[in-house]
Amino acid sequence: LLLSKKDSNYQTYCLSIVDSSGKLCLTTKESSMRLPFRALHTVLILATLISTQASAALPIVPESGQSALYREIIERLDARHYRAQSIDDKLSERYLDQYIEMLDPGKSYFLRSDIEEFSQWKLKLDDLAKRGDVKPGFVMFNRLRDRAIDQLNQNIALLEDADYLIEYDTNESVILDPDKRVWHESAPAAALHWEKRIKDSMIRLVLNEKDPTEARELLIKRYTTQIKQYEQRDSQDVFQLYANALTSIYGPHSSYFTPRTNENFQINMSLSLEGIGAQLTTEDDYTKVIEVIPGGPADVQGILEAEDKIIGVGQGQDEIVDVIGWRIDEVVALIRGAKGTTVKLEVIPADGDNSNSTTIAIVRDKVKLENKSAQSQILEIEQEGKPYKLGVIDIPAFYMDFEAYRARDPDYKSTTRDVLRLLRELEEQQVDGIVLDLRNNGGGSLQEATTLTDLFIDYGPVVQIRDANGRVNRYHRASRRAAYSGPLLVLINRLSASASEILAGALQDYGRALIVGSQSFGKGTVQDITGLSSGQLKMTISKFYRVSGDSTQHRGVLPDIAFPSAYDTEEVGESQLDNVLPWDRIHRVPHKIDDTLTPYLDTLTDAHQQRIQQDPDFIHLFERVDLSDSWSADAELSLNLSERRARSEAWDKALFSLDNKRLKAKGLSPNSDTESWKEDRNIDEDNIAESDPILFEAGQILGNQIGVISASNRLQIVQLEPNMATP
Repeated sequence: LLLSKKDSNYQTYCLSIVDSSGKLCLTTKESSMRLPFRALHTVLILATLISTQASAALPIVPESGQSALYREIIERLDARHYRAQSIDDKLSERYLDQYIEMLDPGKSYFLRSDIEEFSQWKLKLDDLAKRGDVKPGFVMFNRLRDRAIDQLNQNIALLEDADYLIEYDTNESVILDPDKRVWHESAPAAALHWEKRIKDSMIRLVLNEKDPTEARELLIKRYTTQIKQYEQRDSQDVFQLYANALTSIYGPHSSYFTPRTNENFQINMSLSLEGIGAQLTTEDDYTKVIEVIPGGPADVQGILEAEDKIIGVGQGQDEIVDVIGWRIDEVVALIRGAKGTTVKLEVIPADGDNSNSTTIAIVRDKVKLENKSAQSQILEIEQEGKPYKLGVIDIPAFYMDFEAYRARDPDYKSTTRDVLRLLRELEEQQVDGIVLDLRNNGGGSLQEATTLTDLFIDYGPVVQIRDANGRVNRYHRASRRAAYSGPLLVLINRLSASASEILAGALQDYGRALIVGSQSFGKGTVQDITGLSSGQLKMTISKFYRVSGDSTQHRGVLPDIAFPSAYDTEEVGESQLDNVLPWDRIHRVPHKIDDTLTPYLDTLTDAHQQRIQQDPDFIHLFERVDLSDSWSADAELSLNLSERRARSEAWDKALFSLDNKRLKAKGLSPNSDTESWKEDRNIDEDNIAESDPILFEAGQILGNQIGVISASNRLQIVQLEPNMATP
């Protein structure tokens, strides 16, 4: 209300109303309204109501053609998806729950009354789907958007209020895990929860050396950006969300792409993408790293890891932009850039205290799997006084230059060709055995998984593939004699997936190699992408099975000798995704089994256990995993700044203590204080036992394996000699 003149009986003013973005919505002519003071209160109420209506976003409604497209998606899923689904009341219930979960995974905006209102569709979404009716999806999204914008505006108003003081000396706590919370009973209850979340965000920023005033401004920017993102959503965005709630019921690897998001998907699948080389997803308000792509700049830089959370992105020397709550495509757009430029990422490490972040600088480059080929090194160990020279082949992915192959280029690049070359080089160096390192190998070409297995086994099947109609394909076979038949060990971890699991599973089933490490990922399905009248549909069409008949899906490959996992199996892996296909079995396919290793497995396991109980590096690994597990088990976080600071310092001190314990046990000098420890972790990168104790122990097992089998063979020869001499 802009006052222009005042007298004893009347207030003269002009009225201007703007929306939350500052856009002028309504104005009166200057000095055109004259009302008695007693009517002023009524005018203020009217102004508030008009302002609210003017600033409220118009409902998003379905576009023409989306009904037919929705039916088309359902028909394709029904005809081709591996998992058959009946469109019935049971699916309707799951569909509603899934969509609500996708809209508001953190239980941040919807009220219990909203959830109760949405229950009207609990048994109706199946019938509406058959008719192509997508209206419920739009109604629920519009409610979410309105609730979110309203709440975020309240957050901003609170932070902009100079009289609002944040009390850091409190006994309050906040539950951040939505699975441990319920839907807010009322708007005041939601506001109370959000006030706690604001305080938690402020504490995190202050602990990361942000000035309180700067922290407030950063949160205001964060919430303003989130409002803008909600306001920019359109009908295609809502349709995609609603359609993907349905496809996700069929499985986590099935999804619908609008024409716009399909373009982004194709860029992500391109091996010539210029960026950092990381696959990202969203979890609550965070952008989380699913995988660091082998051969990409982030992989070469070596700090960013799977499960890390990216909370800020900056360009070169520019200020880092807070990206908490951003859409995934907008975060990706910030991270992408021209080759040779630098992007800065503010990251919360997966195995750290959530209150602490670190900044990583990565020089962008072309992301090509071929940029990081299979590599080899020599690992020298000693077993009972006898030295062994072992070859280690690190296989980061199953890659192949299909374009060069189709052009009949005799020098086309592939995993199999590179590994064959390395095998020949290592045999020339007279190695005693080979370790295949498949850790963090997320898969790649099925053809390469087959031909690579062929290097280590003689003729026979490698993998079985069953389609949605139950037909089993056994055409992926080893077609020549093994190129290497010596002692072999395969090292896997929780991030070994898909093609890695096919190779490891086949070598285990044939008895060709000992598998050591931690349980693999469990990605045992095949997807394809099919075009629709608008956009594309990715869906699971078949499933991998080992020659033993066991599926690699869900359970993955279980190692013969298990190591502690650096990744929490309750957080990482196919089994932790929603609506995953189960593990099952089909008929085994006849194959030759070498039982040479079986009699010695218990001996090798016992020797391994004895070594790691005395190995400072392995003891440190166990204790580090236990520490991370204990810290992540906390259900609530204190909102007392002093307690949170003490907690953060305690985390650093705990890690500091564990590292010094390891150094002392190895006869090395411990760090004097935490600051010097952060700068220098005292790890000798050239010493495999120091820099990679997992690989070193794998080598010890292989050396032990070679030793016991050689000793057994010598014993058999000695026992046979008397009989051979008998006439």
